[in-house]
Amino acid sequence: MKNNLIILLVFLGQNQFLAAQNNVEKIITGTVVSDTTKLEGISIFNCANKMIAVSDENGCFSIVAKDGDILNFSSIDYKYLRKYVYKHEYQSGIMEVNLTFNTVELEEVVINKYANITAENLGIIPRGQIKFTPQERRLYSNSGGIQGLFSFVSGERDILKMNVEIEKKEFLLKKMEYLFGDKYYTKTLHIPEELVKGFQYYCIEDTEFVKTLNSKNKTMCMFLITALASDYNQKRICEIN
Repeated sequence: MKNNLIILLVFLGQNQFLAAQNNVEKIITGTVVSDTTKLEGISIFNCANKMIAVSDENGCFSIVAKDGDILNFSSIDYKYLRKYVYKHEYQSGIMEVNLTFNTVELEEVVINKYANITAENLGIIPRGQIKFTPQERRLYSNSGGIQGLFSFVSGERDILKMNVEIEKKEFLLKKMEYLFGDKYYTKTLHIPEELVKGFQYYCIEDTEFVKTLNSKNKTMCMFLITALASDYNQKRICEIN
């Protein structure tokens, strides 16, 4: 009887060891799509091991995960998604994720004929109320109570904060597109066409330029962007040489 018990314990121990071995972390390769469109620039965050990945131009990504891990998929233009790594996906090492497009939120309607008609003047909202962007509103709604605690523990809050920063940069890039046309970059600033987008990101990393851009001072923006272009081109030439 004693020998049978020992054999049983050894057998159970081996099964547990094998089960643990079968659920070790490994690289999962996936594709992010919306309907049939492959999505680039989608952020993927593994809540278990805190690993982060971003989908490429073909919608492909690779991330280290194991069976049962929770992956967060987020982007400015698509609805936030939390997804489990299922057993068959872990075993095959392949997954496909479908995201839903985020409809544009209409925040304010301006009627030129009656410019003084606003939500504040009509008493719909209190005067001086803080206005949040869509991503800031999402972060704020996940900052308090039980939902806030869950968001902090799961790592979701870090993703939401990252989305707020991405959104701010997207707004800055749109302002640059409004102020400066494509030919201004290539003809005036002598930035190669294929590097224009990279130069725009370079500009919005400059604190002084961002402050001026937000103040809508185009003259000062032109002065600063000329200096940034000179610096950018000089660094680019040095890297080539």
